[in-house]
Amino acid sequence: MTVDLAPAFATPFDGIDAAAVADAGPMTRGKVRDIVDLGDTLALIATDRISAFDRVLGTVPYRGQVLNELAAWWFERIADIVAGHVVAVPDANVTIGRKCATLPVEVVVRGRLSGSTSTALWTGYAQGCREIYGITFPDGMAKNDALPEPIITPTTKAEQGGHDEPITELEIVEQGLVDAERWDEVRTAALALFARGEELAAESGLVLVDTKYEFGIDPEGQLTIIDEVHTPDSSRYWRAASVDERLGAGLEPENLDKEAVRLVYAERGYTGDVEPPPLDRPLAELAAEVYQEAFTALTGEALKPAPYPAAPRVVDAIRAAAS
Repeated sequence: MTVDLAPAFATPFDGIDAAAVADAGPMTRGKVRDIVDLGDTLALIATDRISAFDRVLGTVPYRGQVLNELAAWWFERIADIVAGHVVAVPDANVTIGRKCATLPVEVVVRGRLSGSTSTALWTGYAQGCREIYGITFPDGMAKNDALPEPIITPTTKAEQGGHDEPITELEIVEQGLVDAERWDEVRTAALALFARGEELAAESGLVLVDTKYEFGIDPEGQLTIIDEVHTPDSSRYWRAASVDERLGAGLEPENLDKEAVRLVYAERGYTGDVEPPPLDRPLAELAAEVYQEAFTALTGEALKPAPYPAAPRVVDAIRAAAS
């Protein structure tokens, strides 16, 4: 890795003080993102906080910048498929997005029988389930096998501190979470987005394994993709060149995403049932390395680190956007 991590380790960007932007609008804090309500728009602040197992583990140098800038790169490349919420990217860690009414489901698209979380396909399959998310799977499949075609495996959107729960597409409509016509629009958009993601990832020497999309409805009633797209936090990527060899040897693929952190925690015996140990420096360095490798592979450019401490420039960008 060529990027000097020292500035980000010296002054980790774990968010901003709400009082510093009180004149711009009220701020809420999620697990990994701070959000300032600017009226018709939202200032979405990508911090360096990293979460897994529904808990914040610590900070990863330049994580927020990687995700924010990579999401902006992807939004430009999917604009012909579905409208995006991005209005501006005034800082390396800030996106200004249109306010939308968020649909109450997370739309997960998967191309492999894989994963390590409680909602992952492989977790259920390994426990003997053959009908998962309303989809029937045959016996005899192995972890990380390719699916015949990408599938949608939605989850509910949990409140802060809660856990997302699996739900079928039929249940989404039957429970009135999304009406049938709108869900058909969501399904079509999600599969098209995943196909575009697979295509561009393959051109970059990566495999897009699975991803999570969040959709909303803008003030004009238009379906809009919000949050982030195809980042190493919302998606899983493998190095394509080594996939077949590693799977043939019974090894995990080389992950260029947050799964690299989850797998280390799992190897250390953590199961997600209790408060996790904090992210140690070697693992933070590993996460920074894989995030930046994914960024460079996809964009064709090395990350240009923004100045640290990050909070002053982030606050300035938000105040300017609000004025």
